[in-house]
Amino acid sequence: MSTHAKRERLLLADLLESAGPEAATLCEGWTARDLAAHVVVRERRPDAAAGIVIKPLAARGERTRGEFAARPYDELIQMIRLGPPRVSPFSLKQIDEAANTVEFFVHGEDVRRARPEWEPRDLDPVFSDALWKRLESGARIMGRRSPVGLVLRRPNGQTAVAHKGTPVVTVTGDPGELLLFAMGRQEAARVTIEGDEDAVLSLRKAKLGMS
Repeated sequence: MSTHAKRERLLLADLLESAGPEAATLCEGWTARDLAAHVVVRERRPDAAAGIVIKPLAARGERTRGEFAARPYDELIQMIRLGPPRVSPFSLKQIDEAANTVEFFVHGEDVRRARPEWEPRDLDPVFSDALWKRLESGARIMGRRSPVGLVLRRPNGQTAVAHKGTPVVTVTGDPGELLLFAMGRQEAARVTIEGDEDAVLSLRKAKLGMS
């Protein structure tokens, strides 16, 4: 049975392919080629991918990403479609699902929402619930740099506290939109924000996300 991560992987590959290597993305300074190289390095070069979260290794990671970005674009797309080699932890279904569902969903939206006249995907309820569960479990990490108290709320009333503090800002939206907001794509997320005007402004400018 197909997993969420496998489906999002293929959707991401299709989006990158149709966008073309020089297309803009929501990742500041990155074209679609840069983003494709990032995805490949993350799965195939863990020694370099560690630079994403370990700052002293960042230069090495960026250098390796640049080397992959220099490869033919269609080769990068094919690597994404094929997935990681068997020796990679990401080749295990459970790890792939846990680590890549959000990764591929967010990066797919990085490509789609950088285009003009985009519209949000119509996510099925099962996938929306899966994204909500991951948002609940990772909310404190994603929101740790919020300058204000941050509450994420679904339209059905379910909430997740991403950051404790005052004043409190409440962000309401569907799970996919909330996830994009919490992952640092605040301006591209279709959400409703309630709170003090200055607090809302500072939250919109904050560097949220996992890294």
